[in-house]
Amino acid sequence: MNNGKKLNAVAYGEVLWDVFANEKKIGGAPLNVALRMKTLGCEVAMISCVGNDEDGEAIISQVKSLGLKTDAIIKSEDFPTGLVNVTLNERGSASYEISYPSAWDKIVLNDLARNSVNNADVLIYGSLVCRDQVSRQALEELLELKIYKVFDVNLRKPHYSYEMLEQLMHSADFIKFNDEELLEITAAMESPFTSLEDNMNFIAERTKVKAICVTRGKHGALLMWEGQLYENEGYPVEVADTVGAGDSFLAALIASLLTGIAPQTAIDFACAVGALVAEAPGANPEISNSRIENLMIR
Repeated sequence: MNNGKKLNAVAYGEVLWDVFANEKKIGGAPLNVALRMKTLGCEVAMISCVGNDEDGEAIISQVKSLGLKTDAIIKSEDFPTGLVNVTLNERGSASYEISYPSAWDKIVLNDLARNSVNNADVLIYGSLVCRDQVSRQALEELLELKIYKVFDVNLRKPHYSYEMLEQLMHSADFIKFNDEELLEITAAMESPFTSLEDNMNFIAERTKVKAICVTRGKHGALLMWEGQLYENEGYPVEVADTVGAGDSFLAALIASLLTGIAPQTAIDFACAVGALVAEAPGANPEISNSRIENLMIR
């Protein structure tokens, strides 16, 4: 759903292997967003770092075969490709054990990375990649460039500080939270409010960001866009696991909004995509347009 327009996007941050009980799958929030945007008709480049090892070669090979530009994924001789041990509870909700240091903690920009951002329409970045000063400095350089910036808040304890999160929010044009993240961060910022809508307004006033989205799990999402609030109450599905659902939601929302799709249609579409990802195992299942459309008209 992109109005026939071609969006050129760059995702910056972690690429890694999500290790489940019986298998491992490529992942990392920025990579998940990038892969979903590619399936939605966007041109997408990934800026990251992998180890000079079998895991790194496998990621680059797989990502390239899926259509992403990989010229700005560098290789580290000193640090291994990232691994995350994923544990699912009885509801399919995931918890993560993230190895450190990993190659994606040591992203260094090359000219291909800088050029890809200079020639793109949108830059998507998260908070986890800032746990190491090397990758954080590279991101700070990119955030100085003139481009539409989407900040995907991705809280993974203990890998963040509220000071760092506020700096990243101030750099953004669009911020995406889940409900727990929004309430945790606004409480740390001494917000007097308890509702999601009031705290979205609190963040907008504090950071001057004009576009904010908050996901609410099975209860859908809220979107603040051009001074209006839009809501989707969610689509019922049987959850296999929640890994990557929020990433695909964000990919679908940004791909829609930035190509001129009406905000209500965009959030409905994004909620349907996120729900179908949660219905399938892993972060990047294939989803047909017909399944999305059928879910939206239920």
